[in-house]
Amino acid sequence: MSMGEIIVILIVAILVLGPDKLPDAIVQIAKIIKAIKRNINDAKAGIEKEIRIKELKDEAKKYQDEFSLSNENIRKKLSFEEFDDLKRDILDKTKVDLTFDSREKETPPQNPTEKANV
Repeated sequence: MSMGEIIVILIVAILVLGPDKLPDAIVQIAKIIKAIKRNINDAKAGIEKEIRIKELKDEAKKYQDEFSLSNENIRKKLSFEEFDDLKRDILDKTKVDLTFDSREKETPPQNPTEKANV
């Protein structure tokens, strides 16, 4: 609103309400505007609170999924450790090499001269 429009509205209000009722009307209008602003702010706060709750729920779900995955990985790791213990027991009893890791195996010499040097 421009300044001219405000002045026109004030002049019309003075003519319609009169100088006696105008101050009371302005106070009532100000109270109504204040109540409307308060309701709008409460609604905004409620919406922001709901958005924050949704974000917290999503974050909690993410952490729950990560925890479940970690728990599953720990269970798998424990299973592999148990398997390794069983393998170790078998190896100790049978003295058979069951490793599948190529790094642990020694490669035989390629030509007969290397065999003599070793």
